[in-house]
Amino acid sequence: MSEEANETTQLLHNSRSETAAEPRWLKCRYVFCLMSFLGFVNVYAMRVNLSVAIVAMVNNTAIATNVTYNNDTCPDLEPRPRSNTTQPSGDGPFDWNAEEQGLILGAFFYGYIVTQVPGGRMAEIWGGKWLYGTGVLVTSLFTLITPLAAYSGVGVFTAVRILEGLGEGVTFPAMHAMLSKWAPPNERSRLSSWVYSGASLGSVISMPASGYLCDMYGWESVFYFFGVLGLIWFVAWAWIVTDSPQSHPTISRAEKEYISKCIGSGHSQEAPPVPWRHILTSVPMWALVFTHIAQNWGFYTLLTELPTYMKNILHFDIKDNAAISALPYLLSTILSFIASPVADYFIDHRIMKRSVTRKLFNSLGFCLPAVFLVLAGYSGCDVDSTIVFLALAGGTNSLHYSGLMSTHLDMSPNFAGTLLGITNGFANVMGFLAPAFTGYIINENEDLGHWRFVFFVASIVYFSGNMIYIGFGSTKEQPWNNFHLLNQPADGSADDDDANGQHHRNRRLSDNIDASRNTARRVPPVRATLMYIQTRGYDPLSGMSELEDYFLYY
Repeated sequence: MSEEANETTQLLHNSRSETAAEPRWLKCRYVFCLMSFLGFVNVYAMRVNLSVAIVAMVNNTAIATNVTYNNDTCPDLEPRPRSNTTQPSGDGPFDWNAEEQGLILGAFFYGYIVTQVPGGRMAEIWGGKWLYGTGVLVTSLFTLITPLAAYSGVGVFTAVRILEGLGEGVTFPAMHAMLSKWAPPNERSRLSSWVYSGASLGSVISMPASGYLCDMYGWESVFYFFGVLGLIWFVAWAWIVTDSPQSHPTISRAEKEYISKCIGSGHSQEAPPVPWRHILTSVPMWALVFTHIAQNWGFYTLLTELPTYMKNILHFDIKDNAAISALPYLLSTILSFIASPVADYFIDHRIMKRSVTRKLFNSLGFCLPAVFLVLAGYSGCDVDSTIVFLALAGGTNSLHYSGLMSTHLDMSPNFAGTLLGITNGFANVMGFLAPAFTGYIINENEDLGHWRFVFFVASIVYFSGNMIYIGFGSTKEQPWNNFHLLNQPADGSADDDDANGQHHRNRRLSDNIDASRNTARRVPPVRATLMYIQTRGYDPLSGMSELEDYFLYY
């Protein structure tokens, strides 16, 4: 471990003793965490409700003649028991085929990916409070006009979904930028997991609630209900939350100092210029991109297509369908609150290295869902087993919050919002590719064999993405996180001790880079290539050495 890493680790342990007298109730960072959590509950409730409502919006009778329900692989497939309430006819006003439904479900992501990188950078420069809040507000407003857009035609509906995605696209990058200011390094796993688990709970609430509202009051009520909830949340967010601990009016001095000392010099008070060339040539950065792509392919395969699978293959009615489809996200929420403190405990008490902990939890969050998806595909007509496997696939996926989703903060606190904007931008292309791929495979072929192929592809993508993360991912703070300090004088605004320490760190960083470049000119091409990769923030042998350390020790 480097000298700077040792200093940071010691600081974290010292800071815990400094906060022994800090009140244990109502800490401002936990209030921030709660409000952010509720924000993502709203965000995902508004994103997911269409996946349920579209089942009631489509005129199944009109399109039934174009669809082949081939149950040769499951001749004894029986409709599941229905609830005792009067059942709707199942026929909505729209005769959209599978490809049109896939277009509508995926249109959101055309807008969503556009504002990812700008959202992260704007949050780093101007703060994330109003950017995150406005993103939820815009999503709420467009959710309210969704029924009008749907009656106006597929084109208008698609355009509204794209605009909704533009507003919501800033939420994740803005939140990562805020977490870099609010989350001490020894609490990153649990705070980020708790915040982002709101997405899972939003799905848990939205799916059964949408099914109930469709059944009792019509599909339009779904969008009015969740749109109004989003507006109420925005008012509370604007009143309670601030951009950082430094700007919070009621935070205790002890908590403010604790957060500031834990984060240390890894995060600058002023937003530094983005080192785009170093970021875009960083091996660990591109490992995050491909890992995030794999994560979202599997996630969106379940998120957007599970209600359709439940209806057309397992024959659940809309209310039972929605309740069962929410099970993966309920389990995901529960595991997020359990697993993330365990990850922080491993790191904080030096049971495992940070990198080993991240890769262990990411492996569990990718490989377990991959296995359960395959098992679900081959469970045939055993409906109970299929439901269990699909629930476990979605639930165990939440373990990646302590892996992939915490790595941006580890690599670069200064540019965490920008990094997540880049990776999430690429990854959310899967938001329309995964539904489009599923629609292409399933269109006019509603049978177990074709759905098994969809699940099998998602499993392969999960496994492949995790192998990239294990082999090339890194949790070390990258050299380019503090490149802006190389041009600062050793004296000035900081006191002499801090300035001298920073001066020596700057010289050491600069000397290491220059030495690597000079040495590379005198060595064979292969070795020079490996040394160049190391200057980009990745040691080609570090991944293997970390795994060897883990298996030899445990």
